Amino acid sequence: MNSKNQSPVKKLLGIRGMGAALTAFVGLVVIYIAFGIINQAVFSGQNIQNLLRSMSKYLLIGIAQSYVLITGNIDLSIGTMVGMSAMISATLMTRGVHPIIAILVALVSCLVVGVVNGYLVGKFRLPPFIATLGTMFVTRGIAYMVNNNRNTDAIATGIGKEPADRFQNFFYYGKTFGVYNTFWIALVAFIIFFFILSKTRSGRHIYAIGSNIDAAKLSGVNVVLTTTKTYLVSSICSCIVGLILCAQAGMGNMEAGNMYEMYGVAAGVIGGVSPLGGTGLLLGTFAGAAVWQTLENGLNMIGAQVGIQRVVIGVIVVGAVLLDVVVRSGQFGKKKKA
Repeated sequence: MNSKNQSPVKKLLGIRGMGAALTAFVGLVVIYIAFGIINQAVFSGQNIQNLLRSMSKYLLIGIAQSYVLITGNIDLSIGTMVGMSAMISATLMTRGVHPIIAILVALVSCLVVGVVNGYLVGKFRLPPFIATLGTMFVTRGIAYMVNNNRNTDAIATGIGKEPADRFQNFFYYGKTFGVYNTFWIALVAFIIFFFILSKTRSGRHIYAIGSNIDAAKLSGVNVVLTTTKTYLVSSICSCIVGLILCAQAGMGNMEAGNMYEMYGVAAGVIGGVSPLGGTGLLLGTFAGAAVWQTLENGLNMIGAQVGIQRVVIGVIVVGAVLLDVVVRSGQFGKKKKA
């Protein structure tokens, strides 16, 4: 059938990864309504506001990990970069450095880590698990060292109350058009990185590497550059989350971002990003981050223990990956031979 004669719905579903993304959105609606029936407070305006703000952190780290996962790699240093960003920016501000300079220093530090990860994996062909495990330890060590192995004081002690309030309002407490700025920051990042991945040559190269790296090389794709770009995206998003956590607490915490790299994997795979590479949409990552936060929020509101929350989310993550493996193996749709 000629693609020009296909209905818009068939064209939409024909986009690789769209089916999984739409499934995640349907799951999100079902989960949200189910929790709302159990506890009407889930539907309250304030709860929705808080849900969107909390979801934003998962969306950003989901974007970070999804870019890398689509190439068939992984970034274990995401969470520790979050901590490094929070500690560097907070430490500088407690010492009187202007917030903009502190933000830039934190960003450059994270970008350096991204370049190192990209070259270790792309050029020197180190297994991504090993390469980013190494940088994970290094960045967490830096987070400890920048303020002599202790959490920082309140940033207001260094830059003053008004600049500290502006920083905290911009990244966490403030609102624009009635919605927390944290969500707008994550949404802008999502739109930018969605466009890059779906509409540019770099995006096509990212998918090509994840689908078949040897074929990508033969097609003229610069594997080292493209791999480094994905790790740079991961660094940028991780840095932003670190700044959000710094603004939320009003100080730097050496353990900030702990386990966030795994939360990023969860947001991606729940939304249909394949950990095997080559498949997935950031639209799915958006849904995956929303599912994750809605589950966490809903389970909290019905009084579920933290352990139960982790078990439920863990089962969903494993189920999403298992489904991806089954689909790729071609088991769906196969008729049993008589």
